[in-house]
Amino acid sequence: MGEVMSDKLKKQLAYDLGFGEKIEDGDWSDVTTGEVGSMVREAIKRAETTLVDDAKTTNETKTTVK
Repeated sequence: MGEVMSDKLKKQLAYDLGFGEKIEDGDWSDVTTGEVGSMVREAIKRAETTLVDDAKTTNETKTTVK
């Protein structure tokens, strides 16, 4: 089974959520379960926003093409 989130996205989320310094050395053992939960929630939120934006763009394109 492949990765759900890329390492790049995980690192970006950690920094955006304020605990990026914990993983600078590549060791995630100091990251709490609460912080990981925050990462998952933020990743879902960003994915949903992207899907909504994509749907709006697609819908606008279909309306313009008609």
